[in-house]
Amino acid sequence: MDLNYSPEELAFRDEVRTWLQSNLPQDLKEKVARYSHLSKEDLLRWHKILAKQGWVAPAWPKEWGGTGWTPVQRYLFEEELGYAGGPMLIPFGLSMCAPVLLRFGTEAQKQRFLPRIYHGEDFWCQGYSEPGSGSDLASLKTKAIREKDCYIVNGQKIWTTLAHYADWIFCLVRTDPNAERRQEGISFLLMDMKAPGITVRPLMLMDGAHEVNEVFFDDVKVPAGNLVHEEGKGWTVAKYLLGYERMNTGRIGESKRQLAALKQFSSSINNDTRFRDRLSRLEVELMALEITNLRFLDRMRRTGQPPGADVSMLKITGTEIQQSITELMMQAADPAAHDDFSGAIRKRYLSMRKTTIYAGSNEIQRNIIAKMTLGL
Repeated sequence: MDLNYSPEELAFRDEVRTWLQSNLPQDLKEKVARYSHLSKEDLLRWHKILAKQGWVAPAWPKEWGGTGWTPVQRYLFEEELGYAGGPMLIPFGLSMCAPVLLRFGTEAQKQRFLPRIYHGEDFWCQGYSEPGSGSDLASLKTKAIREKDCYIVNGQKIWTTLAHYADWIFCLVRTDPNAERRQEGISFLLMDMKAPGITVRPLMLMDGAHEVNEVFFDDVKVPAGNLVHEEGKGWTVAKYLLGYERMNTGRIGESKRQLAALKQFSSSINNDTRFRDRLSRLEVELMALEITNLRFLDRMRRTGQPPGADVSMLKITGTEIQQSITELMMQAADPAAHDDFSGAIRKRYLSMRKTTIYAGSNEIQRNIIAKMTLGL
């Protein structure tokens, strides 16, 4: 196993780093550094800068705008993005819906949706979780009944991230309520958020931000041509998509940047032995996570196969590290301070409580590892 980068890979990393230094808008970088709210316009501006460079969808096939980079180059690119402090590329279109369309979509669906996703012309969100159907996703109740050339959809989704920005939503719906197994009878639909009968209501988070929403469907008509894969086979699509989602939750580059900021921010309490101990342990855990990620990359480089169930390790450790960094930031901050940055740290601490829940809670991830990797 080779965990070292080749000279070509290091040259590629330097090329990406230099380009980011010249092309990442300073105002966006400062917003990210201050943990400020990023508008839809902010997110799309950065998306379109990368699209113009040809770097917005590295993992896509070249015929659809992909770069043709190796898995290691894609990893280096993602980590440099995080370390540079650019806005996060919203994954719902680029790295969730698009891989599904490339794998399961019809040619008409690819032609219709992929170019618009690539150029940032459509903003997507994800319709999976429901009240009572989060980690137990197969218990979802939103139903879709086929009537001639369309489906009539009724139900509710919850915790729908950025649905108030979205033009489209990909949804899991139940098309056969009488299926013997709960995982059967579920279908994957693409839905226009402007369709009559769709209502979006905000859910305010602990940090006061409007990031997630409830989405209601009341007799929404969805063209049958927006069904992805086969009717009743949506669970196959859902599992495929979740694998892509979990690979993107480690965010090692971003955590490196946050850790560096924490070291600078916490210099005033570095004489606290217990704080230094926690900080050192956190840095070691982050290094171990990076090595684990490199092991996956080495295997992908040698076999050409994506990681299996053990990719859940990245999700568990990565999100726990993200939370630990904000906990130490809270410890380092002056509790009596009322400046904007101290307030932003408190908000970020509250916001990061959710990281161990989304993309399948870490408890669920441990069960997956136990069953699929350890055979328990």
